[in-house]
Amino acid sequence: MRAYQSIVVAGAGSIGCHAGACLALAGRDVTLLARRRVAEAIGAAGLRVSDIDGFDRRLDGGAIDVATAPSVLAGADVVLVAVKSGDTAAMAELIARHAPESAVIVSLQNGIDNPTLLRAALGRRRVIAGMVPFNVVQSPEGELPLHVHRASAGTVLIEAGDESLRKLLDVDGFTVAGHADMPAVQWGKLLMNLNNALVALSGLPLAAQLADARWRRILADQIDEALAAMKANGIRPVKVTAVSPVLLPTVLRLPDWLFLRLAKRMLAIDPMARSSMWEDLERRRRTEVDALQGVILGLARKAGTPATLTERIVALVRDAEARGKGSPRLKPEQVA
Repeated sequence: MRAYQSIVVAGAGSIGCHAGACLALAGRDVTLLARRRVAEAIGAAGLRVSDIDGFDRRLDGGAIDVATAPSVLAGADVVLVAVKSGDTAAMAELIARHAPESAVIVSLQNGIDNPTLLRAALGRRRVIAGMVPFNVVQSPEGELPLHVHRASAGTVLIEAGDESLRKLLDVDGFTVAGHADMPAVQWGKLLMNLNNALVALSGLPLAAQLADARWRRILADQIDEALAAMKANGIRPVKVTAVSPVLLPTVLRLPDWLFLRLAKRMLAIDPMARSSMWEDLERRRRTEVDALQGVILGLARKAGTPATLTERIVALVRDAEARGKGSPRLKPEQVA
């Protein structure tokens, strides 16, 4: 069994800072590879990490290593890739240039294609697919200390087979388990991530949006289009929530009173939590819509299945990106 020691989190945004903070608090040798804004904020006032279960700790600026230069990758046994999908190619280039060939690369990203892109770029380095089921919210830019809050529950999954790696990463606040079929897990997560765009377009907190039957029907219609496209392409997603993928649309279409009663686990979310795509719009950044809805559009076009709603949602998100004014705060009838 291989002994791992040093971890570099490549892309210390919301998920990366949360993972890195939990690992550092557990005594792991971890370094955050971050943008200058994040590095300066942590250096000035430290990093606060909390979660929906009541965990709340603060790391002083010197209690966690933060770097802005990719040369820090040279000392990594494990690289946790937590950049957005659009930055995968650029990060892969940095890893290829700086990380040792013995380093294990773990993708903790949304979407389907990132492990494949990393493997293509990184040659003999071992790349492991992972899935983060929860969302993490970051404090507004300029607010100190930098605060990352895990706003929902769930266990991080990585490809089964390397128990030493799993144990290294499995710490309080960041529970990690192995799974034998990560592609099916990633497709299951993609179905849930289709809601990211609806939260971004509505501007509503996730719990409030899911409590509204009008928005749930739009999500259910999206998932129907996605399931049809997946089935036509021979893809079988597995469940990443308590509900089977094929039953998700039915559950989402239940009346509010019944949905709220039956979907308590799905609604175990911090009241102010929103999606990473909402955060991207608010911070005037490129979103991951191409890695989420865009993947479904590609499958639908390949198979000739309908995806009219998915196409409309992509267009609305791209329009919001182009306007650069944050969430457009649309009503359900403006989307459906």
